[in-house]
Amino acid sequence: MAEDNRNFQLEIITPDRVFYKGMASMVEFTSVDGEMGVYKHHIPLTTVLAPGIVSITGPDGKKEAAVHAGFVQILGEKVTFLAEIAEWPDEIDVSRAQAAKARAEERLRSHSAEVDVARAEIALKKALVRIGMKH
Repeated sequence: MAEDNRNFQLEIITPDRVFYKGMASMVEFTSVDGEMGVYKHHIPLTTVLAPGIVSITGPDGKKEAAVHAGFVQILGEKVTFLAEIAEWPDEIDVSRAQAAKARAEERLRSHSAEVDVARAEIALKKALVRIGMKH
């Protein structure tokens, strides 16, 4: 019974699907302000997601997923991620991620006036997260 008291409802929702819905005792993720860990009864907070790994600790052990951009709403007994993209490791195409990494690095190296540096940096970070999930 004590185990149940530590758990909270966790949902990760993308435009395409409900990626994850279940109970968790802890969730760790990267916000634009840095790494965060959330337990039940965390102070209410809404924050912006940064591309990174989400670690979910639940009744069935630990799961990890790559999540790219969005928002997190933390309430006492519920945490909701509204994410642009969420992927389990087996959904990631490593060769595609490596190609995206190479494109982003080339854009950043080119120093061309047409290059949107912020967009290229985000693309590079997303590719690195995806590649990191597979290792």
